[in-house]
Amino acid sequence: MKIGILTGGGDCPGLNSVIRAVVRRAINDEHEVVGIRYGWKGILEKLLMPLDLRSVSGILPKGGTILGTSRTNPYKKENGPEAAKKNFKELGLDALVAIGGEDTLGVATKLYKEGLNIVGVPKTIDNDLAATDFTFGFDTAINIVMECIDRLHTTAESHNRIMVVEVMGRHAGWIATHAGIAGGADYILIPEIPIDQDEVCGSIRKRHERGKNFSIVVVAEGACFKDVEVATTEKKLDEFGHVRLGGIGHTLGKRIEEKTGFETRVTVLGHIQRGGSPTAFDRVLGTRFGIKAYELIKEGKFGRMASLKGNQILDVSLEEATARLKTLDLDLYEISKVFFC
Repeated sequence: MKIGILTGGGDCPGLNSVIRAVVRRAINDEHEVVGIRYGWKGILEKLLMPLDLRSVSGILPKGGTILGTSRTNPYKKENGPEAAKKNFKELGLDALVAIGGEDTLGVATKLYKEGLNIVGVPKTIDNDLAATDFTFGFDTAINIVMECIDRLHTTAESHNRIMVVEVMGRHAGWIATHAGIAGGADYILIPEIPIDQDEVCGSIRKRHERGKNFSIVVVAEGACFKDVEVATTEKKLDEFGHVRLGGIGHTLGKRIEEKTGFETRVTVLGHIQRGGSPTAFDRVLGTRFGIKAYELIKEGKFGRMASLKGNQILDVSLEEATARLKTLDLDLYEISKVFFC
C-alpha cells in the first residue's frame, strides 16, 4: 500500500510521535508512506514529502510537526472537495491518516463519506474532542501552564499582587482546570460557566482579610462575562469559522483592580502552551495512536478514529468523534472550587 499522513490545525507536542509510529509500523510491513505537507492544503496542491526510516529518526522528542500544518478547509475552496478526491487518486494513495482536531477530522469525515479511505487520529491540546478520554498534547500543555503558575506565585507574593493567567481553551476549560488545580490557583474561570466578577472579587477580598496578600486567577481564553461576548483579538474568521481569541485576561485584570483596589498584573501564555518537547505521556499516547491508525488501515476499517478509553486504545467512528465537543467534566470543577477562598 501507499499510505499518506497529514497533520492539520494547530501544532502540538506529540504529533511527530504519531508520524514516527505509522511510518515504522508500515515500513515493517513493506508499505510505502508519504507525508502530505501543510494539512489539507497539501492534498489540494499535491505537496508531498517522502517518509522513510531516516526521515523519522530522532523526531520523537521534537515538538510541532515535521510535515507542517495549516487551517485549510477544502470545503471553503472552489471545487475543493473534487480536487481533494482527484489528487488522492492521482497521488496513488491507498489510504490516508488524518491527524487533527474537530476541524481537520470534520473534513476527514466528509471526504470518507465521499469515498476516500481515511482514518483519524485525535489531536488537540484543549482535550475537547469527543469519543476519546484524552488527546496527546494536553498533558504537555498542562505541565507547561502548571510550571508558569508556580513561577508566578513567587513574584505575586513578593509584590503583593493579583496575577491573572490567561490560558488556552476556546470551548472547554480542561487546561485551565487541570493546570489550575495542579498549580494551586486561587480561582479558575472556564468557558462552560459565565464569569461572575463580584464573586471573583469577593473571594479575593476574603483571602486578603485572612492574611493572604496575593492571589492567582487562571482564566481560559474562551471564558466570558455574563454581560459581554467572548473576547477576541480580531473579528476575522478562519476557514472553519473561528475567530482568534484573546483579551479576556486583560479585561478581567482591569475589572479586578478597579473593584478590589489591589494591584493586578496579567500574563497571557498563548502559544507557549503548545510548543516544545512532549511529555512522556504524550509521546507514549501518540505512539499508541499511530500504531492503531496503521492497524485500522491494515484491517480496512476506514472512517474510524483511534481513541483512548481508560487505558485501552480502541476505535470509534469519525462521525461520532466529530459530532460534538467534549466540555469540561464539571465534577472536576467542583473539586477546584474547594480552593476558591
